[in-house]
Amino acid sequence: MTKKRATTTTTKAAGGRKKLPSEVTSAVAAALDKKASDIVVLDLRHTPAFTDFFVVCSGHNSRQVKAIADNIEDTLRQAGVRPAHVEGYERAEWILLDFFTLIVHVFAPQKRDFYGLERLWGDAIRIEMADDAPAPKSAQL
Repeated sequence: MTKKRATTTTTKAAGGRKKLPSEVTSAVAAALDKKASDIVVLDLRHTPAFTDFFVVCSGHNSRQVKAIADNIEDTLRQAGVRPAHVEGYERAEWILLDFFTLIVHVFAPQKRDFYGLERLWGDAIRIEMADDAPAPKSAQL
């Protein structure tokens, strides 16, 4: 198995480059800290979405899915950001953490494949993070 390098998509906007908000980079860092795989950030700001960003990632089993979600929630809580709503924690197949402008989806692999959020939001700007990447400090769009 070959390791992927960190990849991000950088797009120039009318006013230059835009950085990802700290909540997004903190959520990605917290997911990476618990060894989440297949991390994707979807920038939904230019779509008719109800939020600005999705962070989508996977855990290998229900225990890891919960650990990833717990770490993301704890990390953002320390930064003064609390989820408005959490769904799916007990089953740990798809945990959704709603932070209003950011929604985090932590999936078991089978559920992620089944629901295909990345396909549903195909018009969003997609930023992929490598599983072995250091936490993004200044990812830009």
